[in-house]
Amino acid sequence: MRKFKIKKGDTVIVIAGKDKGKEAKVEKVLPKEEKLILDGLNLSIKHIKPSGSSKSGQIVQKAMPIHISNVQLKDPKSGKPTRLRYEIKKDKKVRVAVKSNTEIK
Repeated sequence: MRKFKIKKGDTVIVIAGKDKGKEAKVEKVLPKEEKLILDGLNLSIKHIKPSGSSKSGQIVQKAMPIHISNVQLKDPKSGKPTRLRYEIKKDKKVRVAVKSNTEIK
C-alpha cells in the first residue's frame, strides 16, 4: 500500500481520460487500488430494477474511481496542474507546489 501526496478535500485537475481538463474535489482516496473518487466526475449510470420495497425502477448516476496517475493537484497561484514535493518548515513536514513554490494546506 502506497502513501499518496493527494488527500481528501484537495482540488485536482484530470489530465487524461474522458473528463480531461476538468477539475473536481477529491471525495475519497482508495490507496489499495491506487484510485480516487472525484466529486461529480467519471459518472456511471446504473439501472435499478423495481422490487417489492421500491415500486418503480430508477436510473442512478454514481461517481466511479479514477486512477491517481490521471490527475494532478491544482496549483493555488496559477490554477494549472502541478506536482508536489515535501519540505520541512519549523519542524513540520508541509506539501509544496512545484510550479509556484507555494505551500498547500
